[in-house]
Amino acid sequence: MTRGRPRDPATDTAILTAALDLFIDRGIAGMSMEQVAKRAGVGKPTVYRRWPDKERLIADAIETQVSADIRWPTDGEVATVEARDLVRRNIAAAAATAADPRFRGLVAQIYGSAVTHPLLMQTYWDHYILPRRTTVLAMLRRAQADGAVDADADLDVLIDMLAGAVTYRILQPNPPTARQMRRYLESLYRQVGLLE
Repeated sequence: MTRGRPRDPATDTAILTAALDLFIDRGIAGMSMEQVAKRAGVGKPTVYRRWPDKERLIADAIETQVSADIRWPTDGEVATVEARDLVRRNIAAAAATAADPRFRGLVAQIYGSAVTHPLLMQTYWDHYILPRRTTVLAMLRRAQADGAVDADADLDVLIDMLAGAVTYRILQPNPPTARQMRRYLESLYRQVGLLE
């Protein structure tokens, strides 16, 4: 049996970029696979060969975009580097991402489509939120072991507080600049013991 041509990574990138742009601009209900194909400069079958539906395409586009913006600590780093150092190392990138109007639009569309397109939110949760929650939980456990976080603190509640506070802040009518977001994150991380 012979195999077809290998997939072109540039085509994948063009499709993912087009899908994310349309999702941010129009939401999932306002976009189609045909529009994605047209914007990416490919045929509709090319898109469908790679992604079976909009939800999976958008979830992959989200994962690709956000993963490129923030370098999350590896398991090895979480195990060997003090949690506060990891936060200091990543706080500028996290603030810049959170203050980016494109990221703000992305988060608004994801939450706005959670009820009508639960698969998208589930995919986003499974592939983006949960891995990051796991990393933050490991960082908080390390900080707890180092005495920076109270021994009896409910770490799941702390993670919810961190995520909720950031989401609330970026979805306000007058969102913060990167500089304001960095100050906010520094204050937030201090509250839970991840910064001095």
